[in-house]
Amino acid sequence: MDTLFSARALMGLSLFFHTLFTPIGIGMPMLLFAAEGIGLKTGDERYRRLARSWMPVVGLFFAVGALSGTILSFELGLLWPKFMEYAGGIIGMPFSLEGFAFFTEAIFLAVYIYGWNRLSPRAHWLASIPLFISAAVSAIFVISANAWMNDPAGFDVVNGQVVNVDPWAAMFNAAWLHEAIHGTLSAYVTTGFAVAGVYALLAIRGRSDRQARLGMKVGMAMAAIAIPLQIVSGDYAARKVAADQPLKFAAMESLQTTQAGAPIRIGGFPDGETMRFAIEIPKALSFLAHDNFDATVTGLDSVPARDRPPVAQTHLSFDVMVGSGFAMLGIAGWYWWLAWRRRSAFEPGRWLLRALALAGVLGFVATETGWFVTEFGRQPWVVRGFLRTADGATTEPGIDVFFVLFTLVYVAITAGLAFALVKWPRPGGAAPRPPGAAEAMSGGAGGPGAARRSDSNVA
Repeated sequence: MDTLFSARALMGLSLFFHTLFTPIGIGMPMLLFAAEGIGLKTGDERYRRLARSWMPVVGLFFAVGALSGTILSFELGLLWPKFMEYAGGIIGMPFSLEGFAFFTEAIFLAVYIYGWNRLSPRAHWLASIPLFISAAVSAIFVISANAWMNDPAGFDVVNGQVVNVDPWAAMFNAAWLHEAIHGTLSAYVTTGFAVAGVYALLAIRGRSDRQARLGMKVGMAMAAIAIPLQIVSGDYAARKVAADQPLKFAAMESLQTTQAGAPIRIGGFPDGETMRFAIEIPKALSFLAHDNFDATVTGLDSVPARDRPPVAQTHLSFDVMVGSGFAMLGIAGWYWWLAWRRRSAFEPGRWLLRALALAGVLGFVATETGWFVTEFGRQPWVVRGFLRTADGATTEPGIDVFFVLFTLVYVAITAGLAFALVKWPRPGGAAPRPPGAAEAMSGGAGGPGAARRSDSNVA
């Protein structure tokens, strides 16, 4: 592999695995807060037992996410030194603030884990509030750095040099809000469906009990709240992208030519400048982007071919993300419609359990493909309009060796995490001291966590 391809492949591999871990690290603290809070409010001890059974999972994902994020922080400097030289002084502040949020999360995770039998129930529940807030804020700070790469702001370029840096304007750029909302909600969607999916698998295998059914219900409550909000935020994000990043929007929709009354293309496969097997809805894209069926939408032909994003990867990723989102919305509606109709007699049937298990996977698929859209759609730029990806990468050879090495490392980490989760006691059982708790107390597994979240992809 040539050096550029090797750097992109290694960064992409690292972010792919990192994105498998971080949504749970963001979403599970919210579930701890909700379950323990309901238990305190209602006096139903089952909810507190449920929260206690989830503590090891939170500790494990925190440690693994911190580890993979630390690798990413080193890769930013090793694989993309020219990018960091160009942008480090601009996006350094959100990364630094993410470090504060990371350590806050680590401190309160340690308090939560080790304070279960040492704090009063109310004080213990209160410790979950800064825990879930700092987890979300940590992600938002790094998302703002990624948003800056998509929509740069807060600096000037004079004679090729970056000057007049305004770090606040850079951090709160035009893309940060919709990316932060969409990215954070994706973690809650993924977590809710993943939790429900695990309990659904237990039920399919005949290993379910009342506590497991309660866990499925709590997971589906989060999923049912988050998935419609996520779809609404997706519409908002698409409109912002259409206005501020028109080439990315054109690649998402595989719109080759600038035109009024542009159609939406659902599915299909881009083949050169044509789309095969797509379903077209006339003028719908113009309405989606500009609330006007006859509005003009910018196409890929507005720039030379060398400045266009890769259409096939961007469009197909976008379709998979949107399709997964609407499938999860349907499954959540199916679950709660049956729960409402049958009330206390509700017991998910085999087909619904299978759908819930599928939705547990679709959450991760939607998150991964969503980041594919973000990153593929920005190419060929690492900082859109200012620095090309090829110009930001290292020129040192030998990265392909590290690609193989890190592939083995990530596979081993994932296998170890899966083994640890499988060996943990079933819902309602006593929770032993979780691996990762020591890291949570010291913060040692992730250092400052400068790239702990999955949102700083320069691949």
